[in-house]
Amino acid sequence: MPDGATSGPAGPGPASADPALDEFDAVIVGAGIMGATLASLLVRLEPAWRIAVLERLPEAGLESSHAWHNAGTGHAGLCEFNYTPRTSDGGVDISSALRINAQFQQSCQYWAHLVHEGRLGDPRGFIRPVPHFSFAYGARGVEYLRARHRAMSDHPPFAAMEYSEDPAVLAQWLPLMFAHRLPGAQVAATRVADGTDVDYGVLSRRLLADAADSGVAVRLGEEVTGLSQDNDGWLITSRTLKRARPLKARYVFLGAGGATLPLLQRAGAQETRSFGGFPISGCFYRTSKPELVERHRAKVYGHAPEGAPPISVPHLDMRVVDGREYLMFGPYGAFSPRFLKTGSLWDLPRSVRPSNLRTLLSAAVDNFGLVAYLVRQILQAPRARFAQLRRFVPDADPADWEWITAGQRVQTVKTVRGKGTIAGFGTEVVTAAGGSLAALLGASPGASASVSIMLDVLQASFPERFPQWEGTVREMIPSFGMGLDDPGPALQAQRNAIQTLLLDGGRIGRCHKP
Repeated sequence: MPDGATSGPAGPGPASADPALDEFDAVIVGAGIMGATLASLLVRLEPAWRIAVLERLPEAGLESSHAWHNAGTGHAGLCEFNYTPRTSDGGVDISSALRINAQFQQSCQYWAHLVHEGRLGDPRGFIRPVPHFSFAYGARGVEYLRARHRAMSDHPPFAAMEYSEDPAVLAQWLPLMFAHRLPGAQVAATRVADGTDVDYGVLSRRLLADAADSGVAVRLGEEVTGLSQDNDGWLITSRTLKRARPLKARYVFLGAGGATLPLLQRAGAQETRSFGGFPISGCFYRTSKPELVERHRAKVYGHAPEGAPPISVPHLDMRVVDGREYLMFGPYGAFSPRFLKTGSLWDLPRSVRPSNLRTLLSAAVDNFGLVAYLVRQILQAPRARFAQLRRFVPDADPADWEWITAGQRVQTVKTVRGKGTIAGFGTEVVTAAGGSLAALLGASPGASASVSIMLDVLQASFPERFPQWEGTVREMIPSFGMGLDDPGPALQAQRNAIQTLLLDGGRIGRCHKP
């Protein structure tokens, strides 16, 4: 492959003429689950390359990957209504659930490969089995869940899904939610025993530590302040508490969460000049009261109220963080102009440019419902917001639950068919400058699909080199490249991953400290 920015780095380059200029084949900005995953993959595919990871915070996985900044769900399409929308003929479209399930299986297979090699330690420190449930109430909700179960249970990844409207069965499955529920309410639930709880912060740190052991330069507490293209790569300016220093890279990946858009703006990438960002925060109720946690060994996703946006889907989750068990309920919409939880109040104003102002104004008009939802959430009285928790836990006591603010997300705002729009609530891979610059924008279910998404990044950035890597990728991820229409080999690969990750058994055991 020819050397040059149009196809990414061809291999280790010559030493820089400037001895003060650090030179790398690839620089990854951000040490969350995405950046750590890319570093882990790339050092295995090109062990001779010089690779660096730059992270502004003193430790990896402290922003969106932090355990309290996301739901910790191993998103596999098992319980989330967002991935199984109604069709115009009254059916249920499960194509997104199948795709997301396949993506999560690839993540599990890669993690299992590293565990088998002794690279990630005891897997119970970052992943553990927690059953996944879907919860519906009211005539329309129950009818939808019934149709959803019919559509999904015919497919191998969801064949073990159970459905019930029987109060006794529901009370056995989910005693905190149903044991004291008044009779007569129309409710139903589906259950999948092999769901998971994942601590993506711990996993990010383990992936990065392994990458460092394999030769990746990991620079914590180092913030990127400048990014510009030259003839054969990118010039990067970064700073620590002590000094600023320049770097040069043939290839740059921006996986810095909310800081990615400002970095793209600094890079002057033509492909993203009109992009804007819409920051969204979220709040949760949390409890660690043992009597409550013992009665809810599950993750339960419900359906959003009529007219509410997808980000409002309520869920009651069991979490294990730092060896301690909790329950979380939410999310509740909130707003902050910060693009990172540790960011600046000026992040949003500074992101507004002449090149994206029209897009932002158009999006504000066309997404008035989302703005109105956030305003209602912010103004909601404590009694009203706690009533939402009581829809899940009828006898919930406010004294048992604390109010916490989760992480920040920045949704991409771009022009689609001539109108500014908030581009969904998924993840979006952006490549620029002929593939020498790549970035990840968006949010859920990114962490669960991190391996699949980073393989997409590598294919987009290195289209000529990736065919040489495919053999190694398939050794690490057996289901890579397999279609959803032939699930047999993929299911066998997943069974092997479940055993390696100690997830077999279908129920959570006592927790293990990371």
